[in-house]
Parts: sequence; structure tokens; C-alpha cells
Amino acid sequence: MWIDRPVCNAPSPWDLGQRPVNWREKSWLLPWTASAFAGIPQADAYGGYNPLFKVDRDPGPLTQALCWAHTRRKFFVLADIAANAKRGSKATPISPMALEAVKRIDALFDIEREINGLAADQRLERRRKDSQSLVEELHGWLQTERAKLSRSSPVAEAIDYMLKRWDGFMSFLDDGWICLTNNAAERALRGFALGRKSWLFAGSDRGADCAALMATLIMSAKLNDVDPQVWVADVLARIVDTPIISLEQLLPWNWQPPKSRRGQAA
Repeated sequence: MWIDRPVCNAPSPWDLGQRPVNWREKSWLLPWTASAFAGIPQADAYGGYNPLFKVDRDPGPLTQALCWAHTRRKFFVLADIAANAKRGSKATPISPMALEAVKRIDALFDIEREINGLAADQRLERRRKDSQSLVEELHGWLQTERAKLSRSSPVAEAIDYMLKRWDGFMSFLDDGWICLTNNAAERALRGFALGRKSWLFAGSDRGADCAALMATLIMSAKLNDVDPQVWVADVLARIVDTPIISLEQLLPWNWQPPKSRRGQAA
């Protein structure tokens, strides 16, 4: 299951879920690899996305926006004092370098919390004013510290993850619509991860398509602060008698609960 989620207060009211048709052939990437698609996919550094950013892609490569939460996590596990204390005698030494990296990245998250909810151009202005200098300092610091480490160092692995993909991490400084992380999409998929044993097998391709369709409807309702169960029940009761030209009123972002409709009628 993969998800197409609006980002950073984008006006899109829907949440699209689709199941991969053939994971090995990566046919689930077809909507993005199609030449008509242009945009900025934001995700982790999974190698399956690489075809989207190749220079020979027609009409051109997409702009990559990487997730700062993913890269922060790589440093955090090496500097997590609380988790390390629970390991007792098996605890590994806390890395001062990883701890410093976490602090520097957290400064960017602090700025993002302050500008959350602002218009894209306002976010971009604030990022260029305050975040850009922090990112440039972080880049120089990472390069300096990396030169001190051996290839086998765990911290070196975390640093290399960032430096080799630096352009993707910098994208949020060029576009106010880009979020610092893709946490919203990750949270939306959390329910599937928690319940995967309950729906491990769809039974057929058609069953998987139906599951993805229902996930789209349910998550879109939640995204619009609509109770999915109430909405589905009401739509099923009304859809037969609803003219085609009025079906749009049943969509989650246009739908009104039964009580509200009765109040308007009165």
C-alpha cells in the first residue's frame, strides 16, 4: 500500500491509497514515471524511487525532497540516553557527535513548528531567513566531522546518508510547499502496519483494489474531520436516489451530517 497525501496545508482534501500491482517490476511507480507527471515527491531514500530522478526521464527528472525525520533518526539511535540506560551492561557509549547532530537538526524542527500553518510563501521566507544558515553550518560541520571518522563508524554511516543525498535534503529551502518530513504520510500508513496480520491476504487482485479504494474513502473522511462510519452509512443510504450531477455533494469535503441537513431544511 502506498499513499498520496497533501502536504503542508495543501488544499487537496483527499488521501489516495493504492496497492502495488507488481512490486518486483515496480509498476506501482507508473503514476509518477508517466511523462505527464511533474511534481516533487517527498519520501525517504528508498532506492525504488531512483527512476523518478534520472536525468534521462522524459520530460525531465522530478525534484527530490527527502525526509529530515529519517536522517535525524539515524543519529538519534546513537545518542538516545534513555534507551541506552535500559540496556544496562549491554549499553553502547553515547556518541557526542551524533548528539550534536541531533541538536542541530532539532533547531530546524523548532523553526518548522513556529511556521506550521502559514502560507507557503511565508514559510519559504522564514526558512531562507533562519533555516538556510543553519543548514549551511550543518553541512560544513558534517564534512569536517566525517573526515575524522573511519569508514566502519556508525556515525559515519549516518553522516554519509545525508551528504550523499544533500540536494534532496536542501529542497525545502527552495519551495514553501515542501515539508521538512513526510511524517504525515507515515502516520496515515501506521494503521496498515498495526493491522497487517488481519488483512495480510486480499484474496485476489480485485480484492486488493477494493481494499485500496476503501482505504482512500476512509482516510479522506478522516482528513476532513468526518466520522468514516457515519459518512459511509449515510452515503450508502442516499447514493441511489442522488442524481449524478449531485454526487459531488457526497464527497467527504462537501458532505454534511444528517443533523445539519435537517437543520437547514427547517
